[in-house]
Amino acid sequence: MIYSFNKLKPVVHPSAFIHPLAAVTGDVIIGKDVYVGPGAAIRGDWGRIVIEDGCNVQENCTIHMFPGITITLKESAHIGHGAIVHGANIGRNVLVGMNAVIMDNSEIGDESIVGALAFIKADSIFAPRSLIVGNPAKKIKDVSDEMIAWKTEGTKLYQQLPKECYDTLKECEPLTEIEPNRPVASAAYKTWNETKN
Repeated sequence: MIYSFNKLKPVVHPSAFIHPLAAVTGDVIIGKDVYVGPGAAIRGDWGRIVIEDGCNVQENCTIHMFPGITITLKESAHIGHGAIVHGANIGRNVLVGMNAVIMDNSEIGDESIVGALAFIKADSIFAPRSLIVGNPAKKIKDVSDEMIAWKTEGTKLYQQLPKECYDTLKECEPLTEIEPNRPVASAAYKTWNETKN
């Protein structure tokens, strides 16, 4: 669902995929190969939201801000299921874990990783390559080259997803039985724990 607000319409690059069950409102600018999942709410009603090329905003995320603010999700930012970004800027190639909350005027430096369920207080500033966890969140170490390479590979899957959705996602009636020889998805990408071992 795409909505104008105060005469401002979202701008969405043709290669981006916005799921029909997501809501994108007002002054929102979405770049190339961006994926926005069902249940996501991206509200550019009181300020501007810029989502640069190759980002993904997964299911049930909220992106919003206090009035008069512009926030940016920089290129290849990866916003995990259920995360909330409220008035914060997210650096290039950052991973925000599932159900993390990032509050106003915070800055997450490039190639950082925010752990699942982390709570980042307002006005927090984190340098590039920070591994950030906890409530309240704090940096516990630097992100290694191996960690950011793993994150980058995962984001590439989401950068391919918009085209796959345009090519294959169709509303349908469910089957009543499992068909013979039903294909199984390949395991081309592994968890961090499997990767680091």
